[in-house]
Amino acid sequence: MRYDSENMNLSTRINALHESPTMKLTARAARMKAEGIDVVAMTAGEPDFDTPEHIKAAAIEAIRRGETKYPKPASGLPALKSAICAALLRNQGLTYRPEQVIVTCGAKLAIQKTLTVLINPGDEVLIPTPYWVSYPELVKLAGGTPVLIESDERRDFKLTPEQVRAAITPRTKAFLYCSPSNPASFTYTPEETRGLVQVLATAGVAIISDEIYDSLTFGGVKPLSPAAVSAEAYARTITINGASKIFAMTGWRVGFAAGPVHVIEAMIKLQSQGTSGVAPFIQLAYAEGLKDDRGEIERMRRDFERRGRHMYDRVKRLPGVTCVEPTGAYYLFPNVSGTFARLRVRDSDEFAERLLNEAHLVVIPGSAFGSDRHIRMSFATSMAQIDAAVDRLEAFLK
Repeated sequence: MRYDSENMNLSTRINALHESPTMKLTARAARMKAEGIDVVAMTAGEPDFDTPEHIKAAAIEAIRRGETKYPKPASGLPALKSAICAALLRNQGLTYRPEQVIVTCGAKLAIQKTLTVLINPGDEVLIPTPYWVSYPELVKLAGGTPVLIESDERRDFKLTPEQVRAAITPRTKAFLYCSPSNPASFTYTPEETRGLVQVLATAGVAIISDEIYDSLTFGGVKPLSPAAVSAEAYARTITINGASKIFAMTGWRVGFAAGPVHVIEAMIKLQSQGTSGVAPFIQLAYAEGLKDDRGEIERMRRDFERRGRHMYDRVKRLPGVTCVEPTGAYYLFPNVSGTFARLRVRDSDEFAERLLNEAHLVVIPGSAFGSDRHIRMSFATSMAQIDAAVDRLEAFLK
């Protein structure tokens, strides 16, 4: 007897979802390398450093002690939640109690859970462009409507309070804030953050603040968390962060959200019916890093700053290319539309496809981030790899 699964229809919700372009292109580059093709991939959204030894040692010791059962409670181990609260106070002057914190399987899941517990069908979520590829998809998955606010490259992609005010409607429920930015690597100054947050708080809009790159800033810029702007903003902000970027722990999958108790309690309820929490030995390792990073964060930050400046200095000189200088994270987001006519390409997708096929250089097309004139290149790699990538880009443009 032949069994047919075609009548097992997928949900309209999942059919509306797009695969992550960054994951897709990274996998394609890996396949090409496995086939023996000399590919230079600048797609990485993770540090090229290893997890610090003392953090790995803490995980190993926890495993040996038997910290391998279900996490208790599902919201996160007290040791980690206390370390998170201490870090938020130390870094941003924010006072949170452990009951205002949930530990999740990565910051991405913290964003998804936040949207799931806040958004009803028809609710609008404001998203500045360019945006991280997952933001619109996570909003749609939660049943909401992503509303894109187009930024201006001449202002380093930063929104103004007037732009935010003009985008707010009676259906606006939340605003997705990300500074430093992925993919554009700009960082709002404290004054700029205050201007945006005051508009949002006055309008009663929830602020979902993705601060995953907050320790990786350059040129003396120090970001201000929206929750630190005012008591009103604190009450309306869900602060999200994690271990992936600052401790090179992308594969460990651990992050957190901090915010109003009733929101966190709803997220805990959701988590109890889903992942049940994060493995205890991973939580204890993250706690060890937060308690004492042993200078690892600053070492990585300095290295990323050096690499970013070097890549920027080279790319900005390429014909037909303009670029905003990075002040955080580890990406360059050059505008390559000035080359489209000469290369006879229509958009960033065609540009990236030809770059891959002809120069064996992998970049992410800007269309993935809501900006079809750009490409994203990561400098979370060696200086030799950066130079090889720019050499190939330069040769391609000639």
